[in-house]
Amino acid sequence: MANRRQIERVQTGVRIEKRILKVLKATAAQHDMTLGDLIEGIVLHAFEGKSPFGQEGLAFIADMKRAFKLDLTAADSHRLSETDGAK
Repeated sequence: MANRRQIERVQTGVRIEKRILKVLKATAAQHDMTLGDLIEGIVLHAFEGKSPFGQEGLAFIADMKRAFKLDLTAADSHRLSETDGAK
């Protein structure tokens, strides 16, 4: 625990595509961590240009994408729009 960094977390309301959220929640559960911890790890890796997942993790994510019918890719990230029923 000596190497642990003390941080301050804030509660935020973030809207996210529902299938992405399902895959993220499953991935967090697979790694026995909270959704927030998973997102922080992904972001910190991305900020350094590193992949947060190894081959086993990527295979699990691919399985979850199929299970939740998530067909979006990185190429879609700047082309998403909400349906009229979005709240």
